[in-house]
Amino acid sequence: MLIGICANDSRASAALAVPFLIRIATDPHHPHRTDALGGLAAPARARHFGVASRDELLLHRSSFQHRVLDDSDDSDDYGAEVTGYPAGWSVAAARTAITDAIPILLPLLNDSDVTTRVDASYALATAADPDRRVRSAFATRFDKEQDPVALAGLVLATAESTRAHPHRPDTAWIRTLWQDRAQAPEVRLAAAIGWLCLTNEPAPHALHTTVDALATEERARAMDALPWMTAVGCGESGLLRCVRRMLHPEEPEPCDDPWAPLP
Repeated sequence: MLIGICANDSRASAALAVPFLIRIATDPHHPHRTDALGGLAAPARARHFGVASRDELLLHRSSFQHRVLDDSDDSDDYGAEVTGYPAGWSVAAARTAITDAIPILLPLLNDSDVTTRVDASYALATAADPDRRVRSAFATRFDKEQDPVALAGLVLATAESTRAHPHRPDTAWIRTLWQDRAQAPEVRLAAAIGWLCLTNEPAPHALHTTVDALATEERARAMDALPWMTAVGCGESGLLRCVRRMLHPEEPEPCDDPWAPLP
């Protein structure tokens, strides 16, 4: 029931369900644990489906309660729901619930199931992390992780959290990853995307050549297991959409792209 609310009801209702989903997701004996964890982070994000640009991918917009509105502005950086409810309030509530649950969500990074580990990193990436507690846990897990897709997820999670709480050493670490030939291709691709989102610097030639060489159709399909890429895709491989939007903006949108502008 609660999982259905997160998928189908308003964002406000979904945000209210987040604490209950956390209880289910962290109960190792609950039959719907995986589904609950998979739906946990959606209410903590807004306007992210189909977003693949450097400016907006992995971006946490300003939370509603920290923004002063004038009489002519009844919205926030997230806009409003169809009910008129300011979406930023519910996004902030969902992130607060996830932040409060950091101690019980962190152990899921070491779960025996790779999907659980990936979904845990996706959820934790939305938590407030000014003291780098969550990112330190990502780094610890990265050193132990063997699955290349899960490793890529940890890189994207670190980049997302770092975009919300800038930390130069984290950005520098992500840059070293896409340059490191010893890393799995999935890790290098995730690091390239993460680094592009963390900097305004022009993409170096070496990054272009690395991504173009590694971003194959087969690898893109494998990386679609990452919820970041699933949200980006909208009928297209998320990885290839990111590559096209970030590095080859001159290329036309696929004709079947539902997010393409009308002629």
